[in-house]
Amino acid sequence: MSRTRRIAVIVALALAAAGAVVVTTSTAAVAADLSVAQAIAAQDGRSASVAGYVVGQPTATTTVLRSGFTGDTALALADTASETGTTRMLYVQITTAYRASFGLQSNPSLMGRRLVVAGQLTAYFSHAGLKSPTAMSLAGTTPTPTVTPTVTPTATGPVEPYYAAAAGKTGTTLRSALHSIIKVQTAISYDQVWNALKDTDQDPGNSANVILLYSGRSQSKTSNGGGANDWNREHVWAKSHGDFGTATGPGTDVHHLRPEDVSVNAARGNKDFDTGGSAVSEAPGCLTDSDSFEPRAAVKGDVARMIMYMAIRYEGDDGWPDLEINNLVGNGTAPRIGKLSVLLQWHQQDPPDAFERRRNERIYAAWQHNRNPFIDHPEWAAAIWGS
Repeated sequence: MSRTRRIAVIVALALAAAGAVVVTTSTAAVAADLSVAQAIAAQDGRSASVAGYVVGQPTATTTVLRSGFTGDTALALADTASETGTTRMLYVQITTAYRASFGLQSNPSLMGRRLVVAGQLTAYFSHAGLKSPTAMSLAGTTPTPTVTPTVTPTATGPVEPYYAAAAGKTGTTLRSALHSIIKVQTAISYDQVWNALKDTDQDPGNSANVILLYSGRSQSKTSNGGGANDWNREHVWAKSHGDFGTATGPGTDVHHLRPEDVSVNAARGNKDFDTGGSAVSEAPGCLTDSDSFEPRAAVKGDVARMIMYMAIRYEGDDGWPDLEINNLVGNGTAPRIGKLSVLLQWHQQDPPDAFERRRNERIYAAWQHNRNPFIDHPEWAAAIWGS
């Protein structure tokens, strides 16, 4: 008899001796959910309930897809949403009854969500696993206590598990926590950026088109290239500001890459952001002068939040330049961009909208598996840079 069962029997006998009415409950019903680490350590064929975060689709013993999902028959759970090591993942079989709701090909937005699965703890893909599930459900957003400390709600509401390490922080400690969170990402190539932008910047009213950032024009996804009136890949943090080019890294980070008309992209060039100047041809509402560019009102906040993301993501600790926002224009090739005071104003004037939030979700779910914290928590800009 298991220790849990013996304790239950002793308690029942004691209550009965005292004349109490005893209602018996199976140990399976009262047992707490196992963590993924506990489930991996068990693997003894017993039935158990396991709670963990969805981190991908296993396709082999040491291979887990984090985007481009090919099926609905399996998923991988881990004790943290950012886990990339397959030895710390539990491979879960998804049987027919659960595929429509929990298969990743059909439901890519499940990435990073917390799931509770009941089934048999036994090898799957010759890897620690859970097979023949009897129940699958989304869990609440509170992290499992044995894995992550309980998060204290802030004035703006509870902090979701992805940002748990940033809860209650401000200033440099918040900046450091966010950097550690968002630097865990899947890097994509510059060629892959084309397909990523066709997904992330899709026109909500026409799935065959993308919306160009500065122009605001809806244009065919297939009209990408370098010719007149084609759209190409605009680096919102100009790649010459730090000289990182288009090699995999900041030069291919989709959080600051957007589709734009070739000639408008050239008009922006590598200028810093500020107000004023002359009208930009083919980009109504945009202005430019010799050393700065002002985007149209509808995307000013988008631009600010992309710049803020880059400054937090790239801190010089992974072989790339330490990118920083300053209050200057004409920064040239230095890893700096401005103007901070103007960007903070734009961030306040143009809060995140549905298009920007969807974009953030698609980058997280399907491409890089990291998020822009200033879209999810606009208040963090002031907490780091002031108002």
